[in-house]
Amino acid sequence: MGKINQGILGGFSGKVGNVIGGNWKGIDYMRVKPASVANPQTEGQVDQRTKFSTVLKFLQPMTDFVRVGYKLYATKMTQFNSAMSYNLKNAITGTYPDYTIDYANALVSRGNLTGVLNPAATSSSPGEVSFTWDNNTGNGNALATDKALLVVHNASKGVAAYETAGAGRSNTSDSITVPADFSGDTVEVFIGFISEDGKEVSNSAYVGSVTVA
Repeated sequence: MGKINQGILGGFSGKVGNVIGGNWKGIDYMRVKPASVANPQTEGQVDQRTKFSTVLKFLQPMTDFVRVGYKLYATKMTQFNSAMSYNLKNAITGTYPDYTIDYANALVSRGNLTGVLNPAATSSSPGEVSFTWDNNTGNGNALATDKALLVVHNASKGVAAYETAGAGRSNTSDSITVPADFSGDTVEVFIGFISEDGKEVSNSAYVGSVTVA
């Protein structure tokens, strides 16, 4: 309950309805208490949060990889936030609430280094995914010493295996070890390159889906 201090024309302290009165440095004041929002989860907010959760589920298992893959885009934000921003805008498909990652448009690394040429991936041995590509050394700024960036993402298990300094571009092949329980699972495979000095990174390329042996 509010209390009138100096008669009916004076200031008051306390609360009357949604009006709060008080005195600050000898000055009487009144302010309106903000109305509470019964349901802050508007349709748009829920939709955006669902998209955000979809991308987070995709990127979180490869957090350390993303820190390398997006190192050139960490201006006024972290590498991970930069990757979240890009993939929220470009790699979501479906309609609410059934959003999924459009892997062909997703980037797990991003930069201006010349990318991979004719990548392919297979799994013929348990616990291993093998990559091949053509040697495009000399195209653009591609160097023979550029190192492969490899990602194997298991969406069903929420786990990713990755390599941030794989074989050289001129080697044209590499492999990555995956957990034994990946056997029989379908995984999504990406490849990119990083310069030997770590200063340049290429956009990743989505190689496709592979069933682990």
